[in-house]
Amino acid sequence: MLAKAAQAASLRAMASTDLHALPASELAPLIAAGKISAREATQAALDRIEAVNGAVNAIVQHMPAEALAAADAIDGARARGEALPPLAGVPVTIKVNVDQAGHATTNGVVAFKDIIAAEDSPVVANLRRAGAVIVGRTNTPAFSYRYFTANDLHGRTLNPRNAALTPGGSSGGAAAAAALGMGAIHHGNDLGGSIRYPAYACGVAGLRPSFGRVPSFSTTATEERPMALQMMSVQGPHARSIADLRLALAAMSAPDPRDPWYAPAPLEAALPRPLRVAYSTTGASTPVAAALAQARSWLEAAGVIVEDGEPPHWDEAIALFLGLLGTDARNGMAKAVDGYGDAAIRFAFHAFNDRVPGLDLAGYANGLARRTGILRAWQRWLSGPYDALLMPVSREVPFVQDFDLTEAGFTEIMAANEPLQIVNFLGLPGLSVPTATVALGVKLGVQIVAARFREDICLHLGSIIEAHAGPTAAIDPVI
Repeated sequence: MLAKAAQAASLRAMASTDLHALPASELAPLIAAGKISAREATQAALDRIEAVNGAVNAIVQHMPAEALAAADAIDGARARGEALPPLAGVPVTIKVNVDQAGHATTNGVVAFKDIIAAEDSPVVANLRRAGAVIVGRTNTPAFSYRYFTANDLHGRTLNPRNAALTPGGSSGGAAAAAALGMGAIHHGNDLGGSIRYPAYACGVAGLRPSFGRVPSFSTTATEERPMALQMMSVQGPHARSIADLRLALAAMSAPDPRDPWYAPAPLEAALPRPLRVAYSTTGASTPVAAALAQARSWLEAAGVIVEDGEPPHWDEAIALFLGLLGTDARNGMAKAVDGYGDAAIRFAFHAFNDRVPGLDLAGYANGLARRTGILRAWQRWLSGPYDALLMPVSREVPFVQDFDLTEAGFTEIMAANEPLQIVNFLGLPGLSVPTATVALGVKLGVQIVAARFREDICLHLGSIIEAHAGPTAAIDPVI
């Protein structure tokens, strides 16, 4: 009895010190067992936000009263003997470009600061149903359209590992919050790498699910997004562990009738034995190549067959990605960016459009048709000779802040980040997972890509890398 009391006292003390640093995979069972309360877990996250967010500006909408009320409801349910959902009491954050009832969907734009959502988007609703407690909303660049996170409404987010570097974009606030332990799971979205690149820049794990895996819908949008933007954008999680990405994906991917693209695919299937992985370092800088080589050696030590191999139709796929995205951006975003965007997004938006061709109706239609053929080739490649692809997240180490606001810098970024963009073009799952190779204070990540709806392969391989690289602990900001 005394030992149990001492353990309980130890856990209670942890609430004000280290509780924020626990992953969801450990925190949720403690809450379900009554060893700590949801309120204690939530208060620990709120205390952590109060202590460190001011240094980096990752969370830009705060909601302590709302979060504690949600936590108290969970504790009440447990006290009544009700079964708790899998993420009950786990603190999470939501990016400010999706709808959360009662809060502004700003998308980092001053003119949108009073657009208050009346209902939750599917991903937010799914996290709530899983029991997660939302403790804040994270920053994004204006219109969520840069690999950097700054805007005139919410200000700049700093990289918690090195303030001179970008925290990534557009989900830079989410990745920075994950690195600092301001919650266990952090929502982001990914159109051109916006989950994986911030994860890479901040040294955490980030999963871009397959298109159709996680339901998506904007309740505040006044019209549907253009076709290519719909097919290339997904919702997904950041976390400090692969186990937490698994939990987050299971929660986020519950069905929602508001997304007609949603596919009720199983989260897991039998893993091929042995797993065969293609390995590509094309264009990688020396530090990135070192991280890839390290990951390769760990996979091979675990019995994975890794062979040099280049995926099909790379250059054609990148050209079509740029053409389709550029055409949709011109037709669907240009007026709003020019009318409401800050100076940084106007420069970056037009720098992108100046570098990509506009497609006419025939070119657009043919491009979408050709995408099907390229995706078919990749599906066969990832279901025949190989089961996954190991390649860079970015070919370069994380860039310095605002590197995209020069012509030369923008060109370099676009070339470096092709490995991100091709995954969006094809709607495939992609995982960014840290290695032990450090550059500029950041544990460089590598990217694992698999066939559609085979996130389980990405996560399995990622767990092997994570086991060798060591756990990613919550850090204090290096500012």
